[in-house]
Amino acid sequence: MQANQLMSKPAITCHVNDSLGLAARLMWDHDCGAVAVVNDDGKLVGMLTDRDICMAAYTQGRSLDAMLVNSAMASNAIAARAGSSISDVEAAMAAYQIRRMPVVDDQGAPIGMITMNDLARACAHATGQRGQHELVETLAAICEPRAETARAA
Repeated sequence: MQANQLMSKPAITCHVNDSLGLAARLMWDHDCGAVAVVNDDGKLVGMLTDRDICMAAYTQGRSLDAMLVNSAMASNAIAARAGSSISDVEAAMAAYQIRRMPVVDDQGAPIGMITMNDLARACAHATGQRGQHELVETLAAICEPRAETARAA
């Protein structure tokens, strides 16, 4: 199976210079916890999660409409290509400990999103223990505390 067969589509996106208020509204309207962030050319430049918005509100102490997406987004977005294998997507999600991965076209524009939920649903419909074991390993790797976080606790 390939990324474009499993991804949720279309990709929900916001512009790098949109307000965090608009991004939060998109997440509410589309019942999602993350949006892909694009530049003027429509290319992926980052990811923004509901947690990013909450932490920005807490640390910056301003209204969401007064803060821009670029002040809270992760600018090192890891993406999959439409033709990437699900095994490669799972490996990247595990290695980078990410719960959601945008899928981009050949020009780098987001066309969909693969989430842990998508992987779990695909595994539930798959036959055989091999796929289930791989999913459990992927989820365990994603959920593993990061070294810096574990030391700070």
